[in-house]
Amino acid sequence: MPVKKTKTVEKKTLTPSERALMCAELAYDKKAYDICVRDISRVSSIADYMVIISGSSDKQNQAIAENIRTGLKKYGKVNDIEGANDGKWIVMDYGDVLVHIFHDQIRKYYDLDGLWGMAPELELPPEIKAARKESDF
Repeated sequence: MPVKKTKTVEKKTLTPSERALMCAELAYDKKAYDICVRDISRVSSIADYMVIISGSSDKQNQAIAENIRTGLKKYGKVNDIEGANDGKWIVMDYGDVLVHIFHDQIRKYYDLDGLWGMAPELELPPEIKAARKESDF
């Protein structure tokens, strides 16, 4: 009787910094702007990196979150997503990376950029770093 060979499929893995940068790139693909990636590993135990993103509308924020979720699916599932139905502030938890997707006004109000300002920013590609909101209309 022949022995049946089984294939073992290894899931590709990303380092936390690679995952954070990929989140930024996937958000940029959906026209996100004011993208910031902070290394919070030395100032907090909740995650290694925090990605802060702005979008112009509920629908855009939902599209950004969905693009990140599907783009990272091959590397593992997201642990939790909060706020996706509303779309004003979406939080995605990958364990080592937290992703916050905001409307402008909500981002300014909660000021996570200021709260986590002591954490160093990761260097982003120039086109992502330069992405800014064009106008309110």
